[in-house]
This record gives sequence, structure tokens and C-alpha cells, in this order.
Amino acid sequence: MVGKPSEISITQISVEELAQRLSSADSSLQLVDVREPQELAIAHIDGFVNFPLSQFPDWADHVNTRLNPHAETLVLCHHGIRSTHMCQWLIVQGFTNVKNIAGGIDAYSMLVDPSIPQY
Repeated sequence: MVGKPSEISITQISVEELAQRLSSADSSLQLVDVREPQELAIAHIDGFVNFPLSQFPDWADHVNTRLNPHAETLVLCHHGIRSTHMCQWLIVQGFTNVKNIAGGIDAYSMLVDPSIPQY
């Protein structure tokens, strides 16, 4: 998982579109946050499951049993870089509908919900 992004094309979703999707209460969405626990303690969006990238060896072998590889999966981080890496890795694992949340929780806080702290 470590290294530069490869040539896999990643679909992006805007934070505004994320807000619309969250308000629709679509239960088929899988929401993944790859930030560290200390980051989640500062700012988080309800409904996201946490897979911290620093703990990759602890959860990598179980991701296919914890997530549905065919469900729409939206991936979040602070600015959108780590989540892009996670999206690429999920696609390699056979996930078929993965989207990166462009701008991450930082953009979500600025453009959608200013009550979420910035850091």
C-alpha cells in the first residue's frame, strides 16, 4: 500500500455531494475514514468506519469480510491524499464502486458543516 499512486483511475465525489448522500440516509453506502484515531477525536462525520492507514497490517486481511466489495464505498481522510491511496488499494482488492471524497474532512468542514473543527 505504501508508495506513489499508480495509474488506477479514482472516481471523486465532492463534499457537497457527500452531504446530499448522507442526508438521504442511504443505508447501502459504505463510509470509510482512513485517518488516525487522534484525528477522529478532533473531527469526524457520523457513520464512517475507521480503518487507520497506520494500522493497515491489523485490518488489511479482514477488509473483504468487514466491507462489501460491491457496495458503493466512499473514502475520507483529512485532505484527500490518503483516501486516494485507500481507494486504489480497495480497487486492487476487487472493490467495484469506490469513490474518493475530494478535499476530505477539511473541505467538508469549510464548505458543508462549519461545526466540524478544522485542524
